[in-house]
Amino acid sequence: MNPQVFREYDIRGDADRDLTGSFVHDLGRAIAAALRARRDAESAEPFEVIVGRDCRLTSPRIFDALADGITEGGADVVDIGVVPTPVLYFASHHLPAAGAVVITGSHNPPGDNGFKILAGKEALFGDAIGALGDRIASGDIRSLPAHERGQVRPADVLPAYLDHAEAALDLGPRRPRVVVDAGNGAGGPAALSLYRRLGFDVVPLFCEMDGRFPNHHPDPTEVENLADLREAVAREGAELGLALDGDADRLGVIDGGGRVLWGDQLMILFGRDILARRPGAAFVAEVKCSQALYDELERAGGRPIMWKVGHSLIKAKIRDEGAALGGEMSGHLFFNDRYPGFDDALYAGARLLELLSREARSLAELASTLPETFATPEMRIDCDDERKFEVVRRAGERLRARHDALSVVAIDGVRVRFTGGWGLVRASNTQPALVVRCEADDEARLEAIAEGVQSAVEDAVTELSS
Repeated sequence: MNPQVFREYDIRGDADRDLTGSFVHDLGRAIAAALRARRDAESAEPFEVIVGRDCRLTSPRIFDALADGITEGGADVVDIGVVPTPVLYFASHHLPAAGAVVITGSHNPPGDNGFKILAGKEALFGDAIGALGDRIASGDIRSLPAHERGQVRPADVLPAYLDHAEAALDLGPRRPRVVVDAGNGAGGPAALSLYRRLGFDVVPLFCEMDGRFPNHHPDPTEVENLADLREAVAREGAELGLALDGDADRLGVIDGGGRVLWGDQLMILFGRDILARRPGAAFVAEVKCSQALYDELERAGGRPIMWKVGHSLIKAKIRDEGAALGGEMSGHLFFNDRYPGFDDALYAGARLLELLSREARSLAELASTLPETFATPEMRIDCDDERKFEVVRRAGERLRARHDALSVVAIDGVRVRFTGGWGLVRASNTQPALVVRCEADDEARLEAIAEGVQSAVEDAVTELSS
């Protein structure tokens, strides 16, 4: 067992090297044991685990091994087939199950795969993920005799998902043309079904599922992966393009002029729309998001909350705060307004189409109302897991001491607001790396802030190495 596959938010690794049949089988038994331990001993509900999978070539093999392990642990498996991750999340609300697992490598390369796991309706993360590895290592997983083992039964939840998503929308009269690039991931067929039943003129691009991802990598946070979509939007005269990652829980957007709208910019547009109906609503966004997001939502009468990076952590904070919407730079968008609060790129795309259906202005015109800022891309600096948190602490001390430092947020790394901008340094939750991002009012100020943050990190690394 490779312990590195147990990450902060999920379990993920090279499918052939790390996710062997024996490991996945043991993981299934560990999941069954963990979910049994959480169950009410008096529960009359059947002990069932919903399992879905993406379209990667290794997913059928992994499903078979996982299902064998879960049923050997005494739980029934509800097999919902090849689905986008949001459909698995929906199924956990729609069916009375003890938990759910989706087999997916998300936006990782085709040779990777992994697992996102729910207990009831809530995602497992942090120590709860590591505890599954501890169970396997310690042998705290049992194999029941044949007559006590669970069964596997199929279920088709996609029609109910589409009905639920459609019912949670309030469309206006306009129907702009939209190009949908699913990157050959699991979300293509569902996205086409949803948007077409809403009456939109949808142009499909790479919407056939193919786990080899032959056209481009299914990660809409990388601009090069949006090149085909940008060309198709221009060619088709479409008002916008929607891009999905491999399991359709992250959304990328292109307007009619080819401009990319990132997750925090989409949150401003969605937030303004929500606040017109729900004055004072709360919003949760990660520490990497633009200061413009927080300023704009507060200006519109909202209550923006800065929080830690990670889809599981954002979902938990949305629930705790009763927030209407949450989001990340990566395109995870969590609607808790007319929707159950999980990250769903299909529904987020539909909400954008809903917004435009009630707007006389095009998406490009709406985008022109967004504040202009200058920001670095997300920069990653290699740093050992054993040292990365201490490097962040020491770099933070240096940044706090700067004469132009105005305020500090330390909920996830250190984000320092300076005169005319801000800089962030944090430890990655998934890699032996530091994450640095900076933003400013103009390019000269951005360069100065970025140089200062990088210098603070370099000095901290040198100090620890001496």
